[in-house]
Amino acid sequence: MDVEPSTSPGRIASLDQFRGYTVAAMMFVNFAGGLNAFHSTFRHHNTYCSYADTIMPQFFFAVGFSYRLTFLRRLATLGRRAASLAVVRRALGLILLGFVLYHLDGRVKTWAELKDLGLGGFLTTAFRRELCQTLVQIALTSVWILPVVAASAPTRVLYLIGGAILHLTLSWWFYLDYAWKTPVIDGGWLGILSWAIPMLVGTLAYDAIAARDLAGRARASAVPSLLGWAAILMLAGYGLASMLVLAPPPFTPPATSMAKVVDLWTMSQRTGSVSYMTFAAGFSLAVYALFVAACDAFGASLGVFRTFGTNALAAYIAPTLVEGAVRAYLPRDAPLWYASAGTLLHLTICWALIRYLEKNRIFLKL
Repeated sequence: MDVEPSTSPGRIASLDQFRGYTVAAMMFVNFAGGLNAFHSTFRHHNTYCSYADTIMPQFFFAVGFSYRLTFLRRLATLGRRAASLAVVRRALGLILLGFVLYHLDGRVKTWAELKDLGLGGFLTTAFRRELCQTLVQIALTSVWILPVVAASAPTRVLYLIGGAILHLTLSWWFYLDYAWKTPVIDGGWLGILSWAIPMLVGTLAYDAIAARDLAGRARASAVPSLLGWAAILMLAGYGLASMLVLAPPPFTPPATSMAKVVDLWTMSQRTGSVSYMTFAAGFSLAVYALFVAACDAFGASLGVFRTFGTNALAAYIAPTLVEGAVRAYLPRDAPLWYASAGTLLHLTICWALIRYLEKNRIFLKL
């Protein structure tokens, strides 16, 4: 989410538009998911991959794309040590911001309760769940893939596969049971092993675009390759989800008898499963390919996506400030027309805030 003003030279329009779409989709599903009138695919279910579940991996894909771009530039001008330290500093900043936005688990009401909890109790209670959300996962995953972000494509693919195997092994051993019973959020503390999948796929997508010299229509020639690899990843993710029994297609809820059955292969954002991450990485790649075709081949763009995409960190934070004000008189069981109006009002206010920042050239970055 490290962004610059839209007038900066060398910006990639397809990436800004893709990032802006992802932010807008996040705003929509996070708000609409709390309203009964909207279709269930706009909510997280954690037992299959809904549309809502495709959004967070797209952030990681976009981060991976821009991560490799900026790291290679810094590596060439500053050297590996300085480039790596910049990544670590940014990660620490995101973790601090995540702490402010997400807070810790639990709380105490008295000094005596805090003393009884002790240091050990604090460490096991406070960091179990809430902190493991988008910004913190991006920070930790960025550090996790730091050793290979500038490496060759085969090396990054092997690192991706190795992390996936490690995640599967630890999940089989103990982590699946822990993640489901706690329950954790967004894969928990071992989520970095699987969140690396869409982030590293983003670095590979950058390579495909960079090979076309990042120049206009030349980038569009990458679309067939991007779509081909997207199909392979999505099929691989679905294949993993069907290891034990044929899974329903993505975006399709499982049968009632299977709705609460979660195993090592289930597509689940809660557990950060490898099948889910693999499918979602392919889906992210497919969506990005469409933006490459639209933006680079035909010059298409939407102002709202530009506004969100070039100030993505501010756009990520804005809904947390707006949502409470809009939800006060928007009950969960509101009819569709009222729920739609409330959602539109929420999105409009968020856009107006970020558009104001854009017009005044205020860009939040870490």
